[in-house]
Amino acid sequence: MAERYSSFTKGGRLWLWQRITAAFLIVVLAFHFFLLHFVHHADEVTFAMSAGRMQQWSYYSLMILFLVTATFHGVNGVYNALVNAGLTGAKRRVIQVVLGVASLLLLVQGVRTANAWAGIDLLPIL
Repeated sequence: MAERYSSFTKGGRLWLWQRITAAFLIVVLAFHFFLLHFVHHADEVTFAMSAGRMQQWSYYSLMILFLVTATFHGVNGVYNALVNAGLTGAKRRVIQVVLGVASLLLLVQGVRTANAWAGIDLLPIL
C-alpha cells in the first residue's frame, strides 16, 4: 500500500491556512468574475472605473486581503510542493529565503499599485 507523505506537519497550522486561503480565493475569484464579466463586460471596463472601485474602502481592503492571501497560498504551495519532491538541506533554506524575499517584493509592489489606483499617497511631497 502506498504511504501518504506531506511536508505539512501533522496537526500544523500551515495545512489549515492553505485550505482557508483556498476557500477565500475561490469566493473572491467568483466575486471578480461576477463583477467584471457579468455585471460589466470587458469592453465597458475603463481605467477610471477601476480607479473608482479602488477608492471605495471596502473594495480596496478586499483587494489588499486578496493580494496577501494569494501570495501566501501560492508561495506556501510552491514551497511545500518542492519539499514533497525531496528538497532538503541547504537548498531548502535557499528556497525559503528566495520565496520569502519574492513574497515581500510582491506584497510591497502590490500595495504600491493598489495605493496608486486608490489615490493614496503615503509620502506626500511637502
